[in-house]
Amino acid sequence: MGTDAISPLRQRMIEDMSARQLTPPAQKGHIRACKRFAAFLKRSPDTATAEDIRCFQLHLTESGASICNRNRTMTGLRFLFRVTLRRLDLAEEIYHIKEPQKIPVVMSPDEARRLLAVARSLKVRVVLALGYGCGLRASEVVRLTVGDIDRAQGIIRVVQAKGRKDRNVMLSPEVLALLRQWWKVRPSRDDAGVPPEQRWLFPGRNPGRPLTTRQLNRLFHETADSAGIRKPVTLHSLRHSFATHLLERGTDIRVIQALLGHSKLEATARYTQVATGMISTVESPLDLLSQPGKRAKRRGRRWPPA
Repeated sequence: MGTDAISPLRQRMIEDMSARQLTPPAQKGHIRACKRFAAFLKRSPDTATAEDIRCFQLHLTESGASICNRNRTMTGLRFLFRVTLRRLDLAEEIYHIKEPQKIPVVMSPDEARRLLAVARSLKVRVVLALGYGCGLRASEVVRLTVGDIDRAQGIIRVVQAKGRKDRNVMLSPEVLALLRQWWKVRPSRDDAGVPPEQRWLFPGRNPGRPLTTRQLNRLFHETADSAGIRKPVTLHSLRHSFATHLLERGTDIRVIQALLGHSKLEATARYTQVATGMISTVESPLDLLSQPGKRAKRRGRRWPPA
């Protein structure tokens, strides 16, 4: 697999990925990983040996690649060896490193309020409100179309999101009001010939394309700086804050799971670690020591006397 023209090996790998319906971002990531491996080898990956793979994995670690990027690179190589080259012996040489489990960075309700208040334009306020008010990922916000907004049922349809799953989220009156304001000033230069329900809610700079996640990320950080938020927040922090604040207000965790589109409850349960409103109300056993007359509530089954 060369680094310039499309080689037969790369073409076959692209066909293998397309046959398995890998998403375009996943395909680009796999190709990028193989190009990096080819640059390290200075020859085609189909000539690689087990020792080459061992040295490459050591190289990634020594070069300071993050665990996430390192694992993503090796996932692309595993596809190449396991699927395209049918070299299961080499695929077995690939290992992944367990990523450290970090607590999500969450904004307080006051910080979220300040963030929306200082948005420099209506467009920025609307996209950030969708992230915080509906728990949408950046990629889901930018790909919203007019037809995804269902005012009659009070929902927003998130079509083919992460994991190729559809889901519904609530359309709050506040978000609906902002969307109505945005629709009055939304650029319509690329609407000609496009059915109304298929028009991008947030058109991008390129004709016929929506706002990019890169542009949205830049807008978020500019707004966060203007709001004086000093935490290491990211655009995804809006989604974290959405889930955490719902949990603190007593929303059932399974409802939050459905709104976020999580397949496993464990993924949603991690927000209990950052729900400071819930954590701060837990009574410490140390406090009970200074209150001898107060006993902890007994739980469980009471057995009858013998």
